[in-house]
Formats: sequence, C-alpha cells, structure tokens
Amino acid sequence: MAEPDDSMMNPKIEDLLSETGSKFRLVTVASQRARQINAYFGHLGEGLGQMVPPQVTSVARKPLSIAFEEIAAEKIIPQPVASQAGADDSAPAEA
Repeated sequence: MAEPDDSMMNPKIEDLLSETGSKFRLVTVASQRARQINAYFGHLGEGLGQMVPPQVTSVARKPLSIAFEEIAAEKIIPQPVASQAGADDSAPAEA
C-alpha cells in the first residue's frame, strides 16, 4: 500500500524547490541542464570533450530526470541573474 507522502516523482518537488527557491528558477535551471545533458549524449563518441557529463549516477534515461537528480544532490547550483535595472539608465532621456 502506498504511503500518503508517496509521489510519482523522485526526487520530490518540495526538495527541488528548497534547492532553487522558486518554481520559475527550478524550471529554467533544470531545462538548461537537461539540454546540456542531451547535447553531451548526442556528441558521445565524437571526442569533442566540450560538454559536461552528468554529475550523478542515475538509472534514469531522460535528461530532465537526470537534471532533477543533479539539483537534488546539490551538484547543480542556481546562480542569481544580474539585475537589468542599470540598462534603463543608459537609454537617452526623452524631451
């Protein structure tokens, strides 16, 4: 019988949100990393060595699942985005 806290997703969304701070950041970080992992698997055997391999050992086959596992294991740390408030200061003033 399933426990009340069971979820289909492992790692749990709550754990991932605590690592990233917001749903938006979780989605952007995980999607960017999943694209990198997909590119890495696509370039295997070509000897380029420019892509970063998955940072966790996983039985998951999907790049997004691997990215979620990396975030949960704290191998991927979201970086704050630089503020764009200064971009408005460089615009010429209208008369």
